Amino acid sequence: MSDNKTRFELTRRRFMAGTAGLGMATAGGLFGVPAFAAAEEKPKKGGVLKLGIGGGSTTDNFDPRILKDWVPVNQAYMVMNGLVEIDANNNAIPELFESWETKPGATEWTFKVRQGVTFHNGKALTADDIIYSLNLHRGETTSAARSTAAQLADVVKVSDSEVKIVLTSGNADLPYILSDYHFLVVPDGWTDFNKPVGTGPFVYDTYQPGVRARFKRNENYWKPNAAWVDAVEVIVINDISARTNAMMSGQVHAINQLDFKTVDLLKRNPNLNIVQSAGGQHFTFLMDCTQAPFTDNNIRLAIKHAIDREQLLKTALRGYGRIGNDHPIPSTDPFYAADLPQRPYDPEKAKFYLKQAGLDNLKLSLSASDAAFSGAVDAAAIFRTSAAKSGIDVSIKREPADGYWDNVWMKAPFCMSYWGGRPTADQMLTIAYSSTSAQNDTHWKNESFDAKLLEARALLDKAKRKEIYAELQALISNEGGAMIPMFGDYLDATSKKLKGVTTHPMFNFMGARLAEKVWLES
Repeated sequence: MSDNKTRFELTRRRFMAGTAGLGMATAGGLFGVPAFAAAEEKPKKGGVLKLGIGGGSTTDNFDPRILKDWVPVNQAYMVMNGLVEIDANNNAIPELFESWETKPGATEWTFKVRQGVTFHNGKALTADDIIYSLNLHRGETTSAARSTAAQLADVVKVSDSEVKIVLTSGNADLPYILSDYHFLVVPDGWTDFNKPVGTGPFVYDTYQPGVRARFKRNENYWKPNAAWVDAVEVIVINDISARTNAMMSGQVHAINQLDFKTVDLLKRNPNLNIVQSAGGQHFTFLMDCTQAPFTDNNIRLAIKHAIDREQLLKTALRGYGRIGNDHPIPSTDPFYAADLPQRPYDPEKAKFYLKQAGLDNLKLSLSASDAAFSGAVDAAAIFRTSAAKSGIDVSIKREPADGYWDNVWMKAPFCMSYWGGRPTADQMLTIAYSSTSAQNDTHWKNESFDAKLLEARALLDKAKRKEIYAELQALISNEGGAMIPMFGDYLDATSKKLKGVTTHPMFNFMGARLAEKVWLES
């Protein structure tokens, strides 16, 4: 450690994040397998891994700028690597950036580029590739990570093996920020995102968007003890019943996003393991704050009081989750606002806010699809029943799964969605609620929120930072356009022939990296 530069290996956050990860681990786990089994298994190469994944569309491709659902994210991680990885304990660990250090104030960072890594086309990885990949999300861009990348004031090549990043203001969480799945690395100048080239564990083979894809093992993969299977076949199965049947019949080795209603039944199957991981996944009812009647916060508050959260958690999620309080930070996060009063189901208060808006009753159309999350249509029906007691008449518009994220999300005035959570509070709040974010899916803009978010980001005083994040959670809960009634556990099912599977606090399928880490029993 020198006078002007501090070696930064996430020690500031490691204890807090690790503690959160321990909490997550105790909340979930692998059902149907002895606790000691994983330690006894020795990885082996061979076989074709077949995955039945929900969350795909015919409009998908491998462009890191537009990744937004489970199938494209999982497939992207098969072909490409990120800069930083989030491990099973919610720690930021090196990937294509093999180490980093920052000057005091955390505004100027230096990252070492991993050496000895080659792309699938034989090109050696250099700083130019990483700078190009980061710049896809900077400036005039359609990238969903535009608001996150806006923190990067400058990205400079120091040498072929070193990159300097200068931030607009200090951010001690930068390595966590760079773990965002949009920041995947492609060769300098690469533009053909229908036929991607990366440094990842598998090589693109065949691809039919929204239907199926096949990837072959990268025999020159730089990570040891990874990429065990010969090939991965992805079958897009958006219908949850069909996905479950494919798992039960042995057509696939793993499926994501289980139907909450069938988890207890699946647990009884002696050939399956159920992987339950608690984290930041939350389910949302989105009100577009730029469209009537949701321009009036009284209407938004009426709706937030008109939902029976306990009933929703019990019925739609079968208890596999936790109650939400209309903000996106989970109780496992060190900056969770524990003192914020939980909003109850209160039809009379909902009527009060309708009166404040000059109304005795309200008619709404809610766009819903199980593409949003497993059980979304059921959740919409439960909301319709509970809202009726407040004088809110909700009609449910069933939307097709294919194209939901292009045609409904961020376009319909009132629709359903989900967020997979992010490893830090700053990242979650920035990408979903800052005014300039391309993924601000309620179109809610608040100057005070933006200013406080920027202030908290630069603080190293944890207590002060927590105080500001609590204010931000209260602002979203009381004024934002997202009704967030519940957090749901990540639930996957895997064949007992599939080994090396663990829980993970970030996303289904081990943080969307399952294919890289597992192997098949002979």
